[in-house]
Amino acid sequence: MSDNYYNTLAKRAATDEEAFEELYEYFFPRVYNFIFARLKNSADADDVTSITFMKMNENLDSYNPDRAAFSTWLFRIANNAIIDHTRRIDRNQESEWEDFFDPAAPEYDEPERQIITSETNRGLLEALDKLNERERRIIELRYWGEQDTRTIAEVLSMSESNVRVTLHRTLGKLKNILGEL
Repeated sequence: MSDNYYNTLAKRAATDEEAFEELYEYFFPRVYNFIFARLKNSADADDVTSITFMKMNENLDSYNPDRAAFSTWLFRIANNAIIDHTRRIDRNQESEWEDFFDPAAPEYDEPERQIITSETNRGLLEALDKLNERERRIIELRYWGEQDTRTIAEVLSMSESNVRVTLHRTLGKLKNILGEL
């Protein structure tokens, strides 16, 4: 679906519950993944995602599609909610990564496979920690938030060409970092 579709749907969602549910169903996994990638803790990601959608719901009537695409507007809310959350936590306390082993995984997903996936995820998270803030945000928005270059540029107040160049360089940097792990 296009930005115009979601922009129109967002305007309707201020008074139409079905439109709101459609927006929520489509954007929830993208927003959650973006937030989780940043916070690396499912409880915190749950809280910040809830806050994001609560703020979205409270402010839908003030959303203006002429100023920004709905996805840009929503990811700015998510980004600000992450910033607010990280300001509240103790800056000296390191966040612990959760164990990626999921006992509730489908039966066909064998423990050995979960362990391999867990190690891969840990390596990726360690590599992401070696990137600077802007590089991490671009990766998170692109791959966890599933956002296009234009939306990323708007969310991070960058030009689209700068986002593309930074993304390309960052992917190369991640490849090198992962090769060292």
